[in-house]
Parts: sequence; structure tokens; C-alpha cells
Amino acid sequence: MRIVLEVTFKMGGVSYRGHRWEGDALVFEFERLGDAFIQVLSKRMVEEEVEREPSAVIVELKTKEGGRIFEATLEEGTYRAAEP
Repeated sequence: MRIVLEVTFKMGGVSYRGHRWEGDALVFEFERLGDAFIQVLSKRMVEEEVEREPSAVIVELKTKEGGRIFEATLEEGTYRAAEP
């Protein structure tokens, strides 16, 4: 099954690190490490082939300050999320 995730981040400099399962939830891991980034909305689209349908799709963003976790919603076959 193909999962398509589109995420809007508040700043540039985001790298995709992979995905993992936490129970039935699929977690997409992103990272923004460094000191200065362009403060402009930045979209990333990721497609992954997984073995089963997830109960939820979670975005995990790691930063120097700690990080954020937020959930994506399914809209017309694509999971969408925005950095809070």
C-alpha cells in the first residue's frame, strides 16, 4: 500500500529521515538541525510503500530545541499536515 504525505513546515532546512511503526500508527521522521533557517513556508512530499494501512499518520520533527509531533489528516488519498 502506498502512503503519500504532504507536510507544510514553517521554515526551510527540513530533511526526511525515514518512517517507523509505533503500534498501528505510521510515524514519518523529519529533522531540522542547525542555527539559522529561512522563515518561509516549505512543503515536502514523501511517498512510502508500507505493508498495511495505518490507524494514524504522525509527523515527528526533531530540532535543536527538542521537536514537535503532529498528526496528518487524510484528504482525497493524500495525508496532509502542517507544522503548528
